[in-house]
This record gives sequence, structure tokens and C-alpha cells, in this order.
Amino acid sequence: MDDELNVTYLTFGGHVEVDKYRYVYFFIIFTVYILIICSNCTIVYLVWIHEDLHEPMYIFIAALLLNSVLFSTAIYPKLLTDFLSEEQIISYSACLFQFQIFYSLGGAEFLLLAVMAYDRYVSICKPLQYPTIMNKTTISIFLVVAWLLPACQLTVPTVLTANEELCSFILNGIFCNNAVYKIQCVISRARIIRDMIILLNVALLPVLFILFTYTRILIISYRSSREVKKKAAQTCLPHLIVLINYSCLCTYDVIIVGLELDLPKIVNLIMTLQVILYHPLFNPIMYGMKMKEISKHLKRLFCQTKTN
Repeated sequence: MDDELNVTYLTFGGHVEVDKYRYVYFFIIFTVYILIICSNCTIVYLVWIHEDLHEPMYIFIAALLLNSVLFSTAIYPKLLTDFLSEEQIISYSACLFQFQIFYSLGGAEFLLLAVMAYDRYVSICKPLQYPTIMNKTTISIFLVVAWLLPACQLTVPTVLTANEELCSFILNGIFCNNAVYKIQCVISRARIIRDMIILLNVALLPVLFILFTYTRILIISYRSSREVKKKAAQTCLPHLIVLINYSCLCTYDVIIVGLELDLPKIVNLIMTLQVILYHPLFNPIMYGMKMKEISKHLKRLFCQTKTN
């Protein structure tokens, strides 16, 4: 009983008229969550069972989509529970755990996109060396680093945050993002520097690397045959669109939330939902429609389903 009394609870203050629209919210978010799981896992399944998709590019796509499922699972179950609860609360320790998972998987997204950009660069700019460079060992190392690096970098600040004194117990949001910092009494310069270094490592540097590789691909494709240009457009354009989409959403989370602009509550709710809703649904649609081989297997799968 004493342990329960010592637990610090936070209240999510970003909900809008949840008492009135709780079942509407629940139905919409539950439907979206099911769509995210089904759409992403379908493509991951296709990559898993079809040998012609056992290539680095498709393996990285499957990893990116699996990351979207994990990312959504870190947020949606708690969100659905809150919609049906009288109070939208979470323990401080659970909140920090959600914070850790949310940003670890968010950082992994950028690193996976960087790995995919490097894969396309080697494939188009160094085709003869591609089988040697992008072997099974290289792929495994890239995947492990993409998931472990952000998680390891965020562990220290998350642990340190757990010991910070809180001056408020109302979180301005519907899940635990960087709004957690706003309820702390003191924001140290060391913490700001530490967070900037993490942001540089897991977001800014990968984005700069992606832009560099795609610039190189563009230059080489411009000087090459029509076939090379076609290959570059077919395989690189979906990655670039996904990067732009994800970067815009992350800009809102990092900058707008951090600056605490005085936006209407409903606008904050809509924009926050975009961060966790739009991207996980957008990825499978983009890769399912734009990647020729995946699209081919999707059509076969749905045709077989209709026939049966």
C-alpha cells in the first residue's frame, strides 16, 4: 500500500471533450491501429515468404514497416485505454518508458531511411560492387545499429530525467513525448546540450547523409542511360517522399511542442495525432503501390483471397 502511495502519477491534459466523444475517439483510433498492423505486417509477410524479395532493399523496407508497428504499439494501446477511462493518467515511470520507446523507434526510423539511401547509392552508383558491399553481414550490422544506437543514447537522459523534481503533474499532450521536460522544475544547460547531441546523431546527421547520397544518385543518373534514370526514379522516389513526410511530422514534435506555442487545444490534438497516425499508415501505402515487386505480390495475394 505504501508503494502505491509513493507512485507519482501524471494527467494527460491534451484530450478534448473525451467524456463526450470517448467512443468516437476509441472507434477511430482502434480502426486506425488495426489498419496499421494489417497493412504493415502484410508487406513484412510478403518479404518474408518470397525469395525474390530477399534483397537488401526489401529487407530494409520490411524493417522500416516493422518499426512502424512497434512505434504504434508503444502509443495506441495506452491511448485506447485512456479513451475508455474516467481519468487519463499514467505513472511517471511508465511515462518515461513510453518516452524512451517513442524516441528510440523514432530515431531508428531516420537511421533505417539512411541505410536505405546508402543501399540505393551502392546499387545505382557502384552496381558491380553491390553484392560484395551489401552482404548478409552488412545488412545485419546496419539493422542492429539502427535499432540499438538510438535506444542506447536515450537510456542515459531517460534515467537522469527520472530523478528530476517535478513542478507540475499535468502533461500537455495525449502521450509522453518531449512535453515531459516541461513539467520539470529545472531545465539544465547540460540537458539541453545532451539532447542536441542526440538529435544530431539520430536525426540531423542521417538526414544530411540521405540528402548527400540522393544528390550523388541524381548526378550519376543524369549522366547515365534512360534505364538507370528509370531505376533511380522507381526505387528512390518512395524513400524520398517518406523521408520528407516523416521529417515534417518530427519537426512539429521537436520544435512546436518544445516552443510551447499558444495554439488552440483542438489544433494541438489534431497535430499530435498526425505524428502517430499519418506516417505508420503512409509507409505501407507508399511502398505497396510504388515498389513494383511488392505491388506485384500484393495483387497476387488479394487475387488469391478473392478466388478462395
